[in-house]
Amino acid sequence: MVTPDHLCPWGIKALDLLKRNGYQVEDHHLATLEANQQYKESHGVDETPQIFIDDDLVGSYDALRDYLGLAADPREGVSYQPIIAIFIVTFSMALTVTWASLGTLELIRVLELFIAFSMCVLGIQKLRDLKAYATGFVQYDLLAQRYVPYAYVYAAIETLAGALMVAGLILWIISPIVLIASGIGAISIVKAVYIEKRDLKCACVGGNSTVPLGFISLTENIMMMVMAIWMLLR
Repeated sequence: MVTPDHLCPWGIKALDLLKRNGYQVEDHHLATLEANQQYKESHGVDETPQIFIDDDLVGSYDALRDYLGLAADPREGVSYQPIIAIFIVTFSMALTVTWASLGTLELIRVLELFIAFSMCVLGIQKLRDLKAYATGFVQYDLLAQRYVPYAYVYAAIETLAGALMVAGLILWIISPIVLIASGIGAISIVKAVYIEKRDLKCACVGGNSTVPLGFISLTENIMMMVMAIWMLLR
């Protein structure tokens, strides 16, 4: 469907997919909502675009991906991709900032910045949709289950602490708070996943997460605990 107000993303992606797989494409646009509705009714389908190959109906964009042997788009089920992407970017930031500021890749400083940057980015993920994040967080965090507003406080603590730890500001105040919060988080994850064997999604990357609760979530809390202890010792 191509109108002055709407350009169908699935049509664009289907067109690109066909071309990249060597097909010559005859592209037919539906220029109005009425034309789109009439097409669906007359062909007995409930969505567009509809793809034909050699006059045989393949179906929608999802059906085309299946026809070409490709995974679903967006990928269904659990995925570690969001957290992997965050860690790769924050580690790259830690490397470049350390090099730019010190002229060398000092390991301790790289790790400090990596954890601090990760806390900031993970905090942003939570803050962008606090209600959705809190809905996931209260399913396993022991303190948030008793006092729901703590979920919002935790997101603020993680984000602010990351920013302060980058600059090394008021660490004697923020580090104990982070240590307590991340300690409760670690205990909560161990209880929910490894003792009760519950199948949950991790709220660490925000609401509607596809990341399973488990090792990665526990790692985030352990990183925060280690960072807090290190900053206190410094």
